Amino acid sequence: MPHELHVTDPATGERFETVPGTPPDAVDAAVHRAARAQRGWADLAPADRARLLRRFADAVDGHREELARLEVREAGHPVTNARWEAGNVRDLLEYAAGGAERLTGRQIPVPGGVNLTFAEPLGVVAVIAPWNFPMPIAAWGTAPALAAGNAVLLKPAETTPLTALRLAELGLAAGLPEGLFQVLPGAGPVTGAALVEHPGVAKVVFTGSTAVGKQIMATCAASVKRVTLELGGKSPNIVFADADLERAAATAPGAFLDNTGQDCCARTRILVQRPVYDRFLELLEPAVHAFTTGDPADEATMMGPLISAAHRERVRGYVPEDTPAAIRGKAPTGDGFWYPATVLTGVPPDDRRATEEIFGPVAVVLPFDDEDDAVRLANATPYGLAGSLWTRDSARALRMSRAVAAGNLSVNSHSSVRYWTPFGGFKQSGLGRELGPDALAAFTETKNVFISTEH
Repeated sequence: MPHELHVTDPATGERFETVPGTPPDAVDAAVHRAARAQRGWADLAPADRARLLRRFADAVDGHREELARLEVREAGHPVTNARWEAGNVRDLLEYAAGGAERLTGRQIPVPGGVNLTFAEPLGVVAVIAPWNFPMPIAAWGTAPALAAGNAVLLKPAETTPLTALRLAELGLAAGLPEGLFQVLPGAGPVTGAALVEHPGVAKVVFTGSTAVGKQIMATCAASVKRVTLELGGKSPNIVFADADLERAAATAPGAFLDNTGQDCCARTRILVQRPVYDRFLELLEPAVHAFTTGDPADEATMMGPLISAAHRERVRGYVPEDTPAAIRGKAPTGDGFWYPATVLTGVPPDDRRATEEIFGPVAVVLPFDDEDDAVRLANATPYGLAGSLWTRDSARALRMSRAVAAGNLSVNSHSSVRYWTPFGGFKQSGLGRELGPDALAAFTETKNVFISTEH
């Protein structure tokens, strides 16, 4: 019997949908269907692939509200965030479509002939998406892989399969060939493992925990299967004494409370230079309280619930709700998986709450003395995904940008992800880069061809 996935509304705790999981034999059949579809897709003129991807983008655009409401129900995202996520899928498809006709090789000068390179598609790509941003992150891998001439098998997270299934329907309705883009819901140890182990899958794109990413990487190593991994984070938000303190404090809540802290880029370690430490906390408190928590379907809501009861218990394991806190926001009581915004001070820099990824609406505020001290604290975790720097000194901003070991840094802002710029992590935050102008190349192999011109 296939296993079943039970979809629960995080805001109410109500189970409202059941989706059949994909057993290993069905994964095998899907890989073979994808391989057949991929050959015809790769043979299409790049302009035709681009045209179909733009139709797919148009279909997503026409169903943005429907997709957003599904995301609210299955993931608990505030509706305004969910609309952005659906629009981001559209934008990713549009951007990737533009790359299909620009995926060029090179002619390299060599003696005795002509040397050409070709960017060949890999074949069948497995994209294993997380529950924290189900739609956008699924599209991070799917859009460029399709544009580069590959087929895609998307496995959504167990708790959030509905938007992925709807996207597959929209892609088919837009004209994508049957079998080219398939969604395979299922449990990680069953469906996910079958995809990772399958010899017909050429590459695995995984977003999730560092622990699971390591397991996938080890499995792929046995067959030298290509991987892109976007894993955990414990990102610093570094505030110098010369910063625009009011703006830094006003924006700090959004940097760790967006998506209820369930974001690998969340700036959950706020490092503040000692001379302004107390003043920063004074400014931070009203900003945290202003970050409205409540019904995700309400247009005014800024923070919703955690994804599940199990995840709430994980967060509580780090910070029980009766833990003394410098700042604590309000959250609904009763049904749903609610947890309040929480800011901790007086935490030692090597405490697990300051070094491990909690993945909830919890931040620690740590003081530092000078640039060297800030760099030491910023780099004192196994992660290196994102971070923010607040200073009016442009030279300091450049020095710190080079010294902080992270793949994505923002100066006087908290932006990490733009679909037209590369994204990925240092250290145990991942392997490879997604998004940006080179995204399609990550789904190709370079083939070198020498043609002799000698008699």
